[in-house]
Amino acid sequence: MTTATRTLLTVICEAALEKKLLADLDRLGAPGWTLSEARGRGSRGVRSAEWDTEGNIRLEIICARELAEHIAEHLQARYYDNFAMVCYLADVQVLRPEKF
Repeated sequence: MTTATRTLLTVICEAALEKKLLADLDRLGAPGWTLSEARGRGSRGVRSAEWDTEGNIRLEIICARELAEHIAEHLQARYYDNFAMVCYLADVQVLRPEKF
């Protein structure tokens, strides 16, 4: 089995940012992404997801470390001040490294 280390960038943020984030990822060169709805509670309270734009999304990107850090820095500079957003990085072992 062939594996390789890549970086998983996870972004949890307001659903209202979805279209902007996906455009950013395309422009920044993300090889792909996974998007899902997310609910939870944090420093800004409970996100109920009663309306499409009130909920949270969880966006996951697996890529090279440099790209993950570049994307995270961009998101931090552009969105952190005005939107509920959290980003974190983790090293992961992928089974098909050529895809990432």
